[in-house]
Amino acid sequence: MTLELQAVSRLVEGRVHIQPTSLTLQNGTMNVLLGPTLSGKTSLMRLMAGLDQPTTGRILWHGKDVTGQRVQDRGVAMVYQQFINYPGLTVYENIASPLRILGRPKAEIDRKVRETAEMLRLTPMLVRKPLELSGGQQQRCALARALVKGAGLVLLDEPLANLDYKLREELRVEIPRIFEASGAIFVYATTEPEEALLLGGNTATMWEGRVTQFGPTPRVYRDPVDATTARVFSDPPMNFTRCAKQGQILRFGEGVSASTQGSFAVADGEYMAGFRANHLSLHRGSADALEFHCSVIATEITGAQSFLHVSHGTDRWVGLVEGVQVLEPDQEISLWLDPRHIYLFDGEGRLAAPAAYAQAA
Repeated sequence: MTLELQAVSRLVEGRVHIQPTSLTLQNGTMNVLLGPTLSGKTSLMRLMAGLDQPTTGRILWHGKDVTGQRVQDRGVAMVYQQFINYPGLTVYENIASPLRILGRPKAEIDRKVRETAEMLRLTPMLVRKPLELSGGQQQRCALARALVKGAGLVLLDEPLANLDYKLREELRVEIPRIFEASGAIFVYATTEPEEALLLGGNTATMWEGRVTQFGPTPRVYRDPVDATTARVFSDPPMNFTRCAKQGQILRFGEGVSASTQGSFAVADGEYMAGFRANHLSLHRGSADALEFHCSVIATEITGAQSFLHVSHGTDRWVGLVEGVQVLEPDQEISLWLDPRHIYLFDGEGRLAAPAAYAQAA
């Protein structure tokens, strides 16, 4: 049982919302759409749901072409970041409402409502109304209403975006459990790489209406096929700087160089080096660590960690370092980078050599 998109695209008034996209989602899988705002996540979900029709291509559900089928006739449920409940109805009646519309028998409605409420830990709240619930409980109520129909495809469009940190963490832990219990195909849209990693399953990275890579989440994170995917699947976005390989030396300018012996098995030439913010350090962590002289632009202290916004020549980087770091704008500092954390991309942005640490993971 699968959802298959075959070269599906979407144009609106001549503007490309979704570039030709082919994806196959298997039954019982969690699939994350990861990308920045306006990358096409919601547009792709609307095509999956049948809310919009593709300009080109076909959508197959369990092998049947449903491209022109109405959303009402598909086994689809969708939950938005602006969770919607009926304020005048109890939680029980909110969950039961889709089944009443479908004309299900009273006994079946009661059984399914109570089973779904138990799965979502809402049983003690069934007699309450939504405004008597916390934000996380309200979102679980909206999710229960989507799941109670037994939909084979559940679409979650940034469902935790409007919740506070504590509630987001609570539901991030619960959603994989809910997903496993339902057995449906889940598609979850997010702008946050951390959320994709926590949810696991598969991830499709999106950029300007295009799926740049799709596969098991850890693999996409560790082995991005190109610089765009690496940028999308890094928070803050991956840092980049130009370099050149000559023989067994990788040169970065300023006299900074690294040995390529045993790594960076690429031809001599110009490359773009990429590395994530958390791999920069204020301290030399290894004997072969590279030292880059940078100028501080700004510092953001988050508590246990600090974001350092720096310039290195014409490059602007962000480092995520441990501790409270009080640095002044224009202050000159050294940042250290272990060569094992460097990816190399060619002139077209394609991955030329993966980072050694990712291959060892």
